[in-house]
Amino acid sequence: MIRVTPIRLIDENNEMLGIVETAEALRRARETGLDLVEVAADSEPPVCRILDYGKFKYEQAKKDKANRARSKTAELKEVRLGRSMKIDPHDIQIRLNQARRFLMDGHKVQIVQNFRGREMVHRNRGTERMNGIIEQLSDIAKVEMPPRQTGRRMTMMLAPDKAKIQQIKRRAEAADQASDAAETEPPPAEPPVESPPESQVAPPAATPAVDEPRADEPRAAAAEVPNG
Repeated sequence: MIRVTPIRLIDENNEMLGIVETAEALRRARETGLDLVEVAADSEPPVCRILDYGKFKYEQAKKDKANRARSKTAELKEVRLGRSMKIDPHDIQIRLNQARRFLMDGHKVQIVQNFRGREMVHRNRGTERMNGIIEQLSDIAKVEMPPRQTGRRMTMMLAPDKAKIQQIKRRAEAADQASDAAETEPPPAEPPVESPPESQVAPPAATPAVDEPRADEPRAAAAEVPNG
């Protein structure tokens, strides 16, 4: 049972109805003979849809089965950090992004660091680089095999942390649904402008009267300027 109110409602035709009270959404669902299902609980407010819950569960089961089938085909991917320790930080970031994509797709990743010449004297730098990669990918991966040296080659194995990855995907899906809902929600209607009552309307300001001279009143004679 949905206890939060209000909610953002999507109707049975997949049309956004905007933010409504939960009781009103339940009434609409009952009128259509369908169910009110919460599809994005992490958004604010939660996103709910009017749909056939039995059909919804069946579709979810099909998706879960497909996901399990894809997880069985997981592969071991290899990411090499160049031919030696002399690699630009930007190139390391490109390889980190590649490893992140592999992990998000459910694949295990083997990170490889090669050493050339006198770089073998400073193998501790390779270990430091590997530990930095572990830290940067810790939000989606766990260490299956820690860094170890074999000749001029240092390797380690990372495996996807399925719980963390699913949580990230759920948050991303909820954010997408909330964004779509915000884009399709109609803007709120502007309140009508009320005119003040007549008793409060101030009368127009009176224009001051100008006295016109009467015909029998003498007019002031213009001053004569004597000729010099």
